[in-house]
Amino acid sequence: FGWPKGGFPHPQGPYYCGVGACQALGRDIVEAHYKACLYAGINVSGTNAESMPAQWEYQVGPCEGVQASDQLWVSRYLLLRIAEEFGVEVSFDPKPMGGDWNGAGCHANFSTKIMREPGGIEAINDAIKLLKARHTTHIQRYGKHNERRLTGRHETANINQFNVGIGNRCTSIRIPRQVDDEKCGYLEDRRPASNCDPYDVTDIIVRTICLGEKDSTAIVHESGERVSNGDVNE
Repeated sequence: FGWPKGGFPHPQGPYYCGVGACQALGRDIVEAHYKACLYAGINVSGTNAESMPAQWEYQVGPCEGVQASDQLWVSRYLLLRIAEEFGVEVSFDPKPMGGDWNGAGCHANFSTKIMREPGGIEAINDAIKLLKARHTTHIQRYGKHNERRLTGRHETANINQFNVGIGNRCTSIRIPRQVDDEKCGYLEDRRPASNCDPYDVTDIIVRTICLGEKDSTAIVHESGERVSNGDVNE
């Protein structure tokens, strides 16, 4: 949408949180969707233009448990329905354009009650250890064709590695700087793809962190390669 026919727009840079007719392509659609979500009772909490032209992000939450999945699912329906009115097709592909363009994720920001309490950083670090141990299992639940997006470039971590950073976008798990300063809060799992099933994401996060489920056997990738869940790097 808004790309020149038979060519490419200017490189990434001015589009992220951009303004102006040549940078914020499709704002009418995004704002109509935002208003529809508010009217429908969706806990939509923000929106912004993203790194690639005509690429947009919106945030749903805060929500408790499966409500996050319910509300994201309905918000997607509303987005498709609104875009239909504009004669525009929506893509949830995690890498809609090859080359030097950012992909599209569905980052999961979450916490438990103990993480939000004073000293909750210990619970956050414990959760990260559990996520590391099941990295491959989570990747399998985080959307199709995610390997095209999680390359270690364009603000992503490599799909075959697990790493953590403070305020770092090139990681599997990002700890916000405010959380690091206050030693409590939440964490961000940046691995889910934009086309993920939100119920799969919520389910595996709860099973790993809240229920303490572990993998007792090797995991088989879609490629057929057997990979131990311990084969991940900090």
